[in-house]
Amino acid sequence: MNDSNTLRSWWNDPVDYRWLVRTLAARSALGPLKVLVGTAGATISLMGAVIAGSPVGPPGHPGIASTVGVLSGSLWALRWWLLRWPGRNESLVLMGAVDLLFPVEFLQVPDPLFGAMGTVLLVVTGSYLGFFHSARVLATHSAWSLLWVIIFSTRIAISGGDIRLAIAVGLLLFVSVVSASPALQFIYWLLRTESLSDPLTELLNRRGLETRLPRLLDQYPAVCVITLDLDRFKKVNDTWGHLVGDTVLVRTARRLHEAAGDTAVVARTGGEEFVVVVPMGRGAASGEAERLRHAVAETPETAVEVTASVGVAVYDEQACSRCLRPTPDRLLQCADAAMYRAKQSGGNTVVVDDLSSPRDHDHPVAG
Repeated sequence: MNDSNTLRSWWNDPVDYRWLVRTLAARSALGPLKVLVGTAGATISLMGAVIAGSPVGPPGHPGIASTVGVLSGSLWALRWWLLRWPGRNESLVLMGAVDLLFPVEFLQVPDPLFGAMGTVLLVVTGSYLGFFHSARVLATHSAWSLLWVIIFSTRIAISGGDIRLAIAVGLLLFVSVVSASPALQFIYWLLRTESLSDPLTELLNRRGLETRLPRLLDQYPAVCVITLDLDRFKKVNDTWGHLVGDTVLVRTARRLHEAAGDTAVVARTGGEEFVVVVPMGRGAASGEAERLRHAVAETPETAVEVTASVGVAVYDEQACSRCLRPTPDRLLQCADAAMYRAKQSGGNTVVVDDLSSPRDHDHPVAG
């Protein structure tokens, strides 16, 4: 993948907020993180109380600006300490409110240099947005931060300060507030993408598939999971060597990716096992699986020919409105079980396990 494609992928990645939250919760990290985020608000509230009435603080004793700052920080801390982790929309609203509050509060500070330093707090929201939200959301935050960097630097210059000091402060704030968060998010995105990808085929790995499948189930009323396992692949490695075996895996990955289409998700979930997830109803599932089976078995460029045992699990909301929506794990398990039945039938076969039916039925299709 070249640089432009990498940047485009980063920019277009929607970021699965719910998956991130579930992952942190599964590793018992969400509770401590809530405490840290709440403590940040409490610390900022304490800072507002300390500078209230001081020479560098907002005017008044304690003054409206200081009171609003202390109250907001206290409410922020209580929200994070006492309530559950926010959903995606609430998360954006909370961070947007903080992005607005920080610069407006420090605009009330009479000392323009101290006020400008207060914009460093925008790094806090930038770091959060960079981890939990998309590059486009972070770009909006960075543009907002740049606006306030310009405002506070200009305020230093027009209040009688040295123009060189204003420029130096502006450059310092630009590096720390505007540019640091996108750079860190890009690095984090690269590492996360690598952890969810198979290095040999560049498809998603099993963990990557587990992040995408719930999103497809939420987005589409019908989802078809197709598991393909190459038949007698060990013989390929034993006869031709692992280098040729890797070439066959890469070739299979390319063929599946090209045949599945843009709306499908393709993953390599094991040594010679692949999974294709397509937003498709039960009527077309068998034909799609057959098409993919033929794509794998197509005459190769080399002497090594392979076939695949194919298992299919389908959830179709319209075909069975009273059926319970299966979990992603359940769909994968059913597709795996169907694939093993196809392999037991001799391989190069499709078995469909239709979850939309009142009962589970297997429908083998000979290859």
